[in-house]
This record gives sequence, structure tokens and C-alpha cells, in this order.
Amino acid sequence: MIDPAGPEGSFPSVIEPAAGDRKTVAVAVEILAGGSEQTGFARFLPFMGPAFIASVAYIDPGNFATNLQGGAQFGYMLTWVVIASNLMAMLIQSLSAKLGIATGKNLAELCREEYSLSVVWVMWVLMEIVAMATDLAEFLGAALGFNLLFGMPLWLAGIMTAIATFLILGLERYGFRPLEAVITGIIGVISVCYLFEIFLAKPDWIKIAWSIAVPRLSGSGSILLATGILGATVMPHVIFLHSALMQGRIVTHKPEQMKKLFRYEVVDVVVAMGVAGAINAAMLIMAAKTFHEAGIVNVDAIEKAHLTLEPLLGKSASVVFAISLLAAGLSSSAVGTMAGQIIMQGFIRHQIPIWVRRVVTMAPALIVIFLGLNPTRTLVMSQVLLSFGLPFAIIPLVRFTQREDLMGVLVNSRLTGVLAWGAACLIVILNLYLIFQTFSGAS
Repeated sequence: MIDPAGPEGSFPSVIEPAAGDRKTVAVAVEILAGGSEQTGFARFLPFMGPAFIASVAYIDPGNFATNLQGGAQFGYMLTWVVIASNLMAMLIQSLSAKLGIATGKNLAELCREEYSLSVVWVMWVLMEIVAMATDLAEFLGAALGFNLLFGMPLWLAGIMTAIATFLILGLERYGFRPLEAVITGIIGVISVCYLFEIFLAKPDWIKIAWSIAVPRLSGSGSILLATGILGATVMPHVIFLHSALMQGRIVTHKPEQMKKLFRYEVVDVVVAMGVAGAINAAMLIMAAKTFHEAGIVNVDAIEKAHLTLEPLLGKSASVVFAISLLAAGLSSSAVGTMAGQIIMQGFIRHQIPIWVRRVVTMAPALIVIFLGLNPTRTLVMSQVLLSFGLPFAIIPLVRFTQREDLMGVLVNSRLTGVLAWGAACLIVILNLYLIFQTFSGAS
């Protein structure tokens, strides 16, 4: 990340552009000005990338457990829930991107400016806890991936995860384009893994289509799992991160160009979140076909899913599953660390070296590993902890994007405002319900 600069010691909050980045920005500016000869997909390419970094949070190891259990226990029934949650994710991440474009500031910086000092400090502490909970799930998932793929002990897998995420984060020094490319490539690996799993499983596409066309639930168990999928869809840390990725990437103050820039970024969001949604749906569909139809309805541990896949689909399926888990864990852990930097910088105008944050945030995961605690159970509890922080991200986001004095020509339309508040209320209520059910011991 770049050093403090600008008036009053402000932080621009974006990765410092490198030579390749400046070329990308120049092409983007030319397209916005209407002077480019780029056509077709080439016109969209300079604007693609930020949403792919944000989308990693939607396919992190925490999603694996929920999707696998949902498919194993209820078959294809909850496929519609995955799609509905993905549509909400598209809306929320679009608002986050729009906030960065319109204001030139990220969500944390605006919270610092708009709220009292005491509220800001409370929000910062809470978001730091959320960031560490996020990293706990993602770090553990990557360590499990190393463990399942190579058979190494978890403590060694944890060390390998730390080294790998340091290498990914080191790409920041080369600008935003290499990091976007690597993260997008990792998402591509996960996509190929689940295409392969679906090919092996040969699901019933007619039943899948029916489950999407006719949404339904069956009993309290399906309601709880649907709540888990819907309520834990939007991760608070990437709401902050996405606004920061956009605030200084391509800058324009001309109203028509800002509108055009936002339209391009909406395409980025739809494509990236669409891929993430397809991966989540593939997880659930694979579990439905493989586990549910075999009568295995309780896949309460990622390790169990890995072991069970081999006799059902063959050794290649379990290997591919481990690769996808490793890829998801590594990429999301790196993105979580980036989000933590943005949160600290935005709320309290302070940064620490990225390697220090990496060491601090991976400490809880290493403690869990060395104490021998159940990794999957820890993943689930970390997702519940994330729920506490969600209202402090999503409510300010919707409030700020409703304000014309902040957003100018990009202020939410009446329809967007209604949809945004509706999604925000639904997500917050579902998260609160999930917390209540978790601590009340309901099943």
C-alpha cells in the first residue's frame, strides 16, 4: 500500500499504480472520453478486476461448509437460496464500488468523517475483530487444503499457508493489475475444479431447474441452513475493501464519465459475482448429487466431505476438492489482510506494515491448529462472529449512497434505494437470526 500522502496526512487507500497499471488507466480514460477505438470485450477489459478481488470473499472456506451441508441434507432444494443471495451480493458490491467512484473515498474514511469519534473507535475495533475472524476462517481453510492435498500435518500446513499468502500480498508492490490477474486466475482454478466435480457427479438438471423455479423450504432445518446461506452472504470486510479499490483506480469528475465508469464497473460486479455464485451453486449441487442421493445427509466437516468423495466419485474428485479449498483459502486470506489494512487506515488514519498485519491476523488460526481444535467448527463460529459486524458496514453504505451531497449524479435512484434498504434489512435480520439459533443450540 502507498504511504501517507496528500493534505492533512490523508491516505489515498489504493495500491500504488505501476507502469502497467498506468497504461490500463490511460486506456480506460480514453474509453470514457469516447476517443478509443477499442471494441467488444476490449472496451470492458481495463475496468475489470476490482470485483473479482471482492468476489473471493463469497467463495471462501466458510462457504464450503454451508453449501456442502445444505446440498447433503436437502438435495437441490436450496439452490434458489444461493441464487437469491448472489443477486443481493451484486447489489451491495455495486453500491460499494459506486461509493468509491463518486466520493473518491472509501467507506471507512466516510464513517470517520460523518460519525462521532467514539462511534468511529467502536466501529474500528469491531471491524478489526471481524477482519481477524475472517482471516481465521480463510487461513484455516487454506491449511486444511494443504493438509488434505499433501497429507502434511496441520501445523506445517499453517506455516505453508503463511508463506503462500505473503507471496500473494507481495504482488501489491507491482501495482493493482498483477494482483487482480492472480486473484482472477485463482478464481478460474476454483471454477475449473467445480466444473470437473459437476462433470463427474452428473446431477439432475431438471430437478435443479425446478428448485430454482419453485422456491421452497422444508422444516426448521432447511430454514436454518437457508438463513446461513442468505444471512452470511455479504461479508463486511469486502464492503469496505471494494470501495477502496475503486476510489483512486480510475478517477474522473465529469458527470457523464462517472456514469459511464459506473456502468462498466457494474459489468465487472455482475461477471465476478456471477462466477462466485456459480461456484457456490456448484458446491451445493455436487453435494446434493454425491452425498444426498447416497444417503449421507450429515457432512459436518470438510475433512469428511473430502474422504467421502473418493469412494463415491473416485480419487481425482477428492484431489480436485482439496485443490479448490486450498485456492479459495489462499486467495481469500490475502484479500482479508488487504481489507484489514483499509479498515485501519480509513478509521484511524494509521497503517502498519502488511507483514505485521499478516503475522498478527494469522496468530489465532495457528493457535487453533496447535491446540488441536476442530477446524470446521471453528470455521462455522468465525462466520457467526462476522454477523455481528455486518450492520456496521451495510447500513452506513446504504445511507451514504442515498445522499446526493456525497454521491452527486451517482446517488441511488428511488428503486435502487428501496432494493438496497430491503436487502440490508433482510441480511441484517437473517444474521441476527443465525446468531440467535447458533447460541440457543437450535438445529
